[in-house]
Amino acid sequence: MPLALLALAIGAFGIGTTEFVIMGVLPQVAGDFGVTIPTAGWLVSGYALGVVIGAPLLTMLGTRVSRKKMLMFLMGLFIAGNTLSAVAPSFGLMLTGRIVASLAHGSFFGIGSVVAADLVAPQRKASAISLMFMGLTVANIIGVPGGTHIGQVAGWRVTFAIVAALGVIGLIGVARLVPETGRPKSVSVRGEFAAFRNVQVWLAMAMTVLGYGGVFAAITYITPMMTEVAGYTEGAVTWLLVLFGVGMFLGNLLGGKFADRALMPMLFTALAALTAALLLFTATAHNKVLAAITLSLIGALGFATVPPLQKWVLDQAPAAPTLASAANIGAFNLGNALAAWLGGVVIAAGLGFTAPNWVGAILSGTALLLAFLAAHLNRRTRTASRVVTGSAAAKTAPAAV
Repeated sequence: MPLALLALAIGAFGIGTTEFVIMGVLPQVAGDFGVTIPTAGWLVSGYALGVVIGAPLLTMLGTRVSRKKMLMFLMGLFIAGNTLSAVAPSFGLMLTGRIVASLAHGSFFGIGSVVAADLVAPQRKASAISLMFMGLTVANIIGVPGGTHIGQVAGWRVTFAIVAALGVIGLIGVARLVPETGRPKSVSVRGEFAAFRNVQVWLAMAMTVLGYGGVFAAITYITPMMTEVAGYTEGAVTWLLVLFGVGMFLGNLLGGKFADRALMPMLFTALAALTAALLLFTATAHNKVLAAITLSLIGALGFATVPPLQKWVLDQAPAAPTLASAANIGAFNLGNALAAWLGGVVIAAGLGFTAPNWVGAILSGTALLLAFLAAHLNRRTRTASRVVTGSAAAKTAPAAV
């Protein structure tokens, strides 16, 4: 695999760290600015909203420059946002910094997916995409717990200063290692939007929203679930999240490897197993050992869907993949927000802290049904194409003498 993938993975590591580390230092941030925890929660939801908006917006603007230059610009935006967060004198400026940093998120992963896929042979594209996303999964193993610990010991401002420094390393890596390919001649804003005429692109994004949303329905409320139901202490939750991150890391690598061999069968398997694991979590959450195992399994199965979903989007929009790829990254965050809200609804309804697992299973199960529909439509399209090609060949064939 090319060294350029390392630069992309470093950028993904920084982005993954800044996205999730805020959850670990939220009480400290709220205390320093004198706001309530729910108000401080806007630093999480504001970031997600910024990803959804920034992914298509900046990707469209990026069609006018080369992908390497756009990646460098996005890392610069990421550095600026986290630096502002680190020095913000008010909550409003802190929120602004979070939103600025979030604008780089979707476009970086969207454009980075296209660059990663272009760096390798066709049969290794999903693996290349998974290696870039490896930075995001490693962030959940090292970056998030490490940043949380630093924030608790040295202050949350130090955490965001370190994240900004990671952005600088990522920027240097992109500048030195990612090849300059120039602006693709066929890329235009109108051409990029043409990708959304394909129903398969919409199906892929719907699968992303629902499939990974199923994971987030459970993980958003993992602290009360593990402490109130499983019986863990609050201090143990950090290590449980590390275990979840390890599952994500392994699932991402396996998802990329097997998606290169058989993309849709891999997606069917991952979504079906994820649905089953979320249903199982309702029961295993009452046992410490089984809860920890199931949590890791959910992380693995959830992230095993990421490389095949990104690859599927690229396959369905070959002439204009960048906007579709970035929009699919935004779909992950849309799914996170939707699932977190639905999980809160069932808890507020008095159904208990394990109820979000049922929500997650319904979401992932629906994504599985959409995957079957996408595969069916793809087979039908290929069959129709072969019939048309065969008819055209028959008409042009010379008559027998």
